[in-house]
Amino acid sequence: MAVDEATLADAVRRHLDVAGRVEGLRRLTGGASNETWSFRLVDGDGQPEPLILRIDRRGTWLGPTTEARLLEAAGRHQVPVPRVRFVLDEDDGLGAGYVMSHVEGETIPQRILRDESLADARAAMARQAGRIAGRIHTVPLEEVGELPGVDGHAHPAQAQIDQQRELLDAYGEPHPVLELALRWAEERLPAFEGATLVHGDFRNGNFVVGPDGIRAVLDWELAHIGDPLEDLGWLCAPSWRFRRLDHPVGGFGHYDDLLAGYAETSGREVDPEAVRFWEVLGNVRWGVICIIQAFTHLQGQHRSVELAAIGRRVAEVEHQVLAMID
Repeated sequence: MAVDEATLADAVRRHLDVAGRVEGLRRLTGGASNETWSFRLVDGDGQPEPLILRIDRRGTWLGPTTEARLLEAAGRHQVPVPRVRFVLDEDDGLGAGYVMSHVEGETIPQRILRDESLADARAAMARQAGRIAGRIHTVPLEEVGELPGVDGHAHPAQAQIDQQRELLDAYGEPHPVLELALRWAEERLPAFEGATLVHGDFRNGNFVVGPDGIRAVLDWELAHIGDPLEDLGWLCAPSWRFRRLDHPVGGFGHYDDLLAGYAETSGREVDPEAVRFWEVLGNVRWGVICIIQAFTHLQGQHRSVELAAIGRRVAEVEHQVLAMID
């Protein structure tokens, strides 16, 4: 569904109480759950302000109001995030969503990992990511609103194991490698030191990167309450290294720098084996997501070459998992 430029302009003027016009409205690529649009608000003096519109068409995990509140809370605690300008309401006629500031930088992982102008940034990003994760995990839970948690489980990892096993069973296809990995994980639950805010998709591809490093963390729609080490393991999962397997942290860095940065802001020394556990479980989770994406295409819910291609990556994930649990 296209966003009407005039309707958006009316909403911007009403919420921000400014005179101005909207220019350059275009939908951005990426984002499986939310629509993302960029535009410029041009004030009466002709000065443009770049902004981003996020619209939730599917009724996602959190919903835009909660996600916007979460961004605001994270920003108060020095997590680099875009500034939320306003949340849409029913009178705006655009659906559920919010408008935030635009952060200049690169988000495409392959460019982040190859662009010579970002070489210095890559050298610093693992420690930066650790510091940022530590700040996320120390955001007071009373500030983030109602978020999904791990009801009925003493250990968040057991909740994820049960969830992934249930999803595998629902699709009725045998995936013995993924089933073996879930058993491996169940026998090795790491110590759980208490629930925190978890970003849920903390990885290369959801960072805005400039020559100075990570400028913002995007895509908070999977945030929840759980084990903070989930974010560290997910960042290190092989799929988010984009074939730079010798740099286990997002394809750009190494474990020691990540964990050193994390200790600086969280005050916690992390057992590398616990990160490895969550790395394995994260890769299993990605394998299950690939299966779901494939069936979304095969069952005709949403015909897409992209979804079909993602589905073909299950074998790649299984190969990675075998190497990780050997």
